[in-house]
Order: sequence, then structure tokens, then C-alpha cells
Amino acid sequence: MSDIFDNKILCKQCNIVMSSADISKNGFILRAVKCKTCGSSVAHPVDKQEYEDFMKLKNKQFSVKMRMVGNSYAVSIPREIVDFIKEQERVMDDMVRLCFEEADRISLMFGREEEEKWQRK
Repeated sequence: MSDIFDNKILCKQCNIVMSSADISKNGFILRAVKCKTCGSSVAHPVDKQEYEDFMKLKNKQFSVKMRMVGNSYAVSIPREIVDFIKEQERVMDDMVRLCFEEADRISLMFGREEEEKWQRK
């Protein structure tokens, strides 16, 4: 099966062939085509749907319990979040990076790319 972006896409305003481009939104790179004349752009439908799924998940709040496991506390990560991360084909190791950012904020980083970003801060 071929991809929709394997075909020439004409700008509906200018009737000129659009060129491929990348759009960056909230850490997502969306494949797109852009008109050089009028500047209008069209995002790839699959990328757009994945981004919308991410935004729904991002805006959702989860209540999870802290549990005592040995001498440490454990917090479960909702399956929805883990499934989304796996769906994005990010590296999912057993180990994640945990960072105490502020007095009331802890962050988890999945994958090697995120680890490199943290080390640059």
C-alpha cells in the first residue's frame, strides 16, 4: 500500500504542487506538505490523528496510589500511557529515568532520546 504523501498534492488556493515539510508541535514531528506561494500546509492524516490522541491523553488527569514496596514507594503508570508510548515506537526499556525537578514535581523519561535531552539541561 502506498502512502498518501507519495503522490503530488496541489494547493487548493494556488493550484501549485506542494513540497514536503515537517511541522513540530509539542515534541511531535508531523509530516506535512506546504505551499511555497501562499504558505498553507496540510499535515499527514495519520500523524495528525496520533497528535490528537496525544493531546487527549495529555489533558487527562490520572489518580494513582503510592504503595510501599520494600523500602521504596511505587506508583503505577496507567496502561493508556504505556500503550501510547509503545505505539509511538519509542524504546521501551525496563529502566526509566526519574528526576526530582521541583519540590512538588517528579518526571519520568522513557527512551534514550529523552535521556540525552535531560543531560543537556
